[in-house]
Amino acid sequence: MELTSGQILAHRLHAHHLDTPLPPGQLTQAAGACGLQNSPPGAWETAAFLRVAETSIAALHEALYHDRTLLQAWSWRGAPVVFPTRDAGVFLTPLEARPGEEPWIYTKGIGLALDFLGMEFAPLLALVRRAAAVLEQDTIQSKEMLDRCLADRVRPLLPADKRALWDAPSMYGSPGRQTVGGAVVSFLLRPCAFGGQVVFGMRQGTHPTFTAPVHWLGRPLPAVDPDAACHELVRRFLHCYGPASRQDLMDWLGCSPAQGQRMWQAILPDAVAVQVAGKKLWMLAEDVAVLADLPGPEPGRLLLLGAHDPYLDQRDRALLLPDRRLQRQVWRQVGNPGVLLRQGKIAGIWKSKTLRGKLQLNLTFWQAPSDADRAAALQQAEAYAAFRLMGLGSCTITALC
Repeated sequence: MELTSGQILAHRLHAHHLDTPLPPGQLTQAAGACGLQNSPPGAWETAAFLRVAETSIAALHEALYHDRTLLQAWSWRGAPVVFPTRDAGVFLTPLEARPGEEPWIYTKGIGLALDFLGMEFAPLLALVRRAAAVLEQDTIQSKEMLDRCLADRVRPLLPADKRALWDAPSMYGSPGRQTVGGAVVSFLLRPCAFGGQVVFGMRQGTHPTFTAPVHWLGRPLPAVDPDAACHELVRRFLHCYGPASRQDLMDWLGCSPAQGQRMWQAILPDAVAVQVAGKKLWMLAEDVAVLADLPGPEPGRLLLLGAHDPYLDQRDRALLLPDRRLQRQVWRQVGNPGVLLRQGKIAGIWKSKTLRGKLQLNLTFWQAPSDADRAAALQQAEAYAAFRLMGLGSCTITALC
């Protein structure tokens, strides 16, 4: 079966709940599709705003910080991700590497510290896991303080001849503020999170806080069958980003080839092969069955997607934006802008800042916008400012050419 770009975009918009917003209160459904990245801080709020009708900052914070039906933890690619608390096993457990698989890709940089210490990955991870037990009774403010606290607790567990090396200045930057031990902890916190030991607590000003699920929720995370959780995570990936390949899954997860192969095999019984521009890819059979019923994107609808919105995590970026030069303006090493999304494709970018308590927006279309585009953009800007509990100070709309 050969799929068109229009069919793929219609499917992904629908899977991400961007074709029609979910009814009010459906936050867990929105966050459960594939998780909502919260980097930079607040990104998940913008994503939820676009997916759930009549939502508010107060409702989002109630779900995350008070009702705690939503949970934030390091998940795929080591990013802070917000997902339904009931689905914690889906978004965490499958990311743990199994025997014979390379440690998760985020930890590859730890090699310099391991060589310096003359120690192996697995024993150090076991020590950091022991140290992380302190979070079952405590909450620690800021990532830097978390690294220091756990490094201090690991130190007496080390062989005596390793402790001076553990206290040495870090070789990864900021040697005046971080030790080798702190750097090791920083790398190993992600595997600890995958094991259900570390989650984010309530944000304190500009700093996140960290604790254990049992301290945050009043109960441990429910036990899950690792194989079933693996199948479910890959199913959600393929639903949101299909048609896709095994490499696409590996890139999204940030896992090793061996782990990616194992996880990919789990979903193949539920998937079918399709053709996209002559390339063989895979899609859930249930999604292929309803492709013809999808209405497709509304011609005049314009969305202001935030930086790192899950929809922008598609591996085949040319489908969203064919021009490679423009792609570099959207997907940067640091400081990604938001995007203007029209009919599933990127029509421009946007940036914001706050000035005297009001939101200042700068929108840049690739091509000169129509009057309808301008009106839709202004409407979206006003709605977003209201969601952020600010007035709209200005909304500058320009075109690249």
